[in-house]
Amino acid sequence: MRIKKEFPILEFDPTKIAYINPRMTKDSKDALPSHLVVCFFKDAIDYLFEHDEISHLHTLKGENDLEIFKLKDKDVAIIPGKVGAPLCAGFLDECIALGSKHIMFCGGAGVLRADLTVGHLIVIDSAIRDEGTSYHYIKPSREIKANPKVVRLIKKYLKSEKIDYVVGKTWTTDAFYRETKQKIKLRQEEGAILVDMEQSAMIAVSKFRKANYGAILYGGDDLTKDKWDNRDWLTREDIRLGLTRLCVDIVLTFDTLDSKEGSS
Repeated sequence: MRIKKEFPILEFDPTKIAYINPRMTKDSKDALPSHLVVCFFKDAIDYLFEHDEISHLHTLKGENDLEIFKLKDKDVAIIPGKVGAPLCAGFLDECIALGSKHIMFCGGAGVLRADLTVGHLIVIDSAIRDEGTSYHYIKPSREIKANPKVVRLIKKYLKSEKIDYVVGKTWTTDAFYRETKQKIKLRQEEGAILVDMEQSAMIAVSKFRKANYGAILYGGDDLTKDKWDNRDWLTREDIRLGLTRLCVDIVLTFDTLDSKEGSS
């Protein structure tokens, strides 16, 4: 099969078995619970650890170690999210190989819609693929959609708890120092309401490995004004801890999805 294209990033190979695979590098003793939360809030993880709500499970060793924690009263693992699609999605691939099949992601992102205040919850239903990792898992396309069954399940839970949220598309980019005004305008015209650095790759890995994946991001810094507004979004510890706990509760509801639904 000839896969050569004009640009290397478009040379998708659907072969399932690669030269190096996640299972080859992992030990069976590192097995994980089937439920996993990828949490980008170090302050929330530190709080849960200091208050004896989570314990350290083990460390995946490598050039970049991954510390893995586990809830003490629930069979859910928590890992810290890593900035950027290659590292974050690579660790996700390893966690899936170790047994995780139901995954929730919690993090923050820059807003591309002015009415999204700091802390506003956004359920991700699709992502613009302006990064490189996803193109090695899913054939080239401008956008990638999240699993609609997972999105519906998240929405159902949030509604049952009377938690305000919006559903929307994110723009995933590898280069946050290259978010130019022209590109921001283009992504807004395409319907993106957030900008992040991981989602399109995380969705792609989950689809490729047939895992159930969902994500909730909260509105962070504001990219809609003439000048960047940080809005002190990294200091919202109450929002971050609350969202972490919320994602733990949500991921436990994924048991209602069978493997066939989860792979759609």
